Amino acid sequence: MAGASLLTLLDDIAMLLDDVAVLSKVAAKKTAGVLGDDLAVNAEQLSGGLKADRELPVVWAVFKGSMLNKAILVPIALLLSYFLPVVIMPLLMIGGAYLCYEGFEKVWHAYAHKAEQSQHKADLLNALNDPSVDIKAYEKDKISGAIRTDFILSAEIIIIALGTITTQPIATQISVLIFIAILMTVGVYGLVAGIVKIDDGGLLLIQDKSASLWAKFKRGLGYAMIGFAPKLMKFLAIAGTIAMWLVGGSLITHGVESLHHIIEATTSLAAQVSVIGGILSAITPLFIDLVVGFLLGALLVFAHLGFNSMKAKLTSS
Repeated sequence: MAGASLLTLLDDIAMLLDDVAVLSKVAAKKTAGVLGDDLAVNAEQLSGGLKADRELPVVWAVFKGSMLNKAILVPIALLLSYFLPVVIMPLLMIGGAYLCYEGFEKVWHAYAHKAEQSQHKADLLNALNDPSVDIKAYEKDKISGAIRTDFILSAEIIIIALGTITTQPIATQISVLIFIAILMTVGVYGLVAGIVKIDDGGLLLIQDKSASLWAKFKRGLGYAMIGFAPKLMKFLAIAGTIAMWLVGGSLITHGVESLHHIIEATTSLAAQVSVIGGILSAITPLFIDLVVGFLLGALLVFAHLGFNSMKAKLTSS
């Protein structure tokens, strides 16, 4: 009997693992779009303003924070899905509004405080080049900001993955969510680590000064990597901000039924356009999400500025 029980247990485990593998593929496909946003946002947040020898430790610190985020989010998502499914979307919408705010605040700050930004960059470069200056506080702030943003993006990834397996047994749900959480975190921060070290890889390649054809190829590749790195970082700075509006806007439009219906109707109309209907129907929801994210971010930023202005006046009077 004991042997039969063991075989039954092993068979159940094998079936569970097979279900997890299949469902994980489905969940991974569903969360792939958010993964791209997650990568852009985190690479942008962790690029620049760090000493070369501190980049990987900072990425590692954010990676650990991201794993902690998911260790908190997975059980919370499962509990909310079971006991209070009605609160999941409002919580995601609050997180989406924060992303919209953060994205627009970054743009507004760069525009409204251009001189301060230039001076800040100059001071930061001086600090990086001064071995006597302790920049741990700056690193800590950068890490905290990245982990906060990761928390919201991780929440969306977990909820989307959970939405694909709500009818499955609880053991399967737990296994799939854990698998997706680990896969997404390792994948995103592995790529982020590679992105922030592109220029260092280029510097390593150009150190070979021999006259061989292979050495010339390495030097050419190294110089290309060094030239490509700042362009990539600039692109990620833009892509990361747009990603915040896209993700935040999509959370709002999915949570507000009227907006969701507008997107469906607009997408349906776009699909009827001859020749380019397929392309238009694909980009229309993204465009609406982007506009909603941008406008909501602007509204929240200006409301915050107005509140601070009124608070300052009341305090001074």
